[in-house]
Amino acid sequence: MRQLGWLTLFCHSLEADASGMLVAYHRRMPDQKREAVQRFKELKTTIVAAGDSYNDTAMLGEAHGGICSTRQENVIREFPAIPGRRSEL
Repeated sequence: MRQLGWLTLFCHSLEADASGMLVAYHRRMPDQKREAVQRFKELKTTIVAAGDSYNDTAMLGEAHGGICSTRQENVIREFPAIPGRRSEL
């Protein structure tokens, strides 16, 4: 962080045991991608989002425009309204 000028960083947390092995993952907040888009929209900005998997679908749906490039059949099937170049992947 020092090398980056101590910028503000919002991230998830990893938990390690005494030996340094990662043992847990803690989300900073639920549905953080959709929430981020909502906050930017409150600032009256137009949001175009891009994603590649199921965990991006809430963000893509919330954005003014969303593009999904995925090979995951369940995403293609469950979210047909989200455009993308899926058939070409």
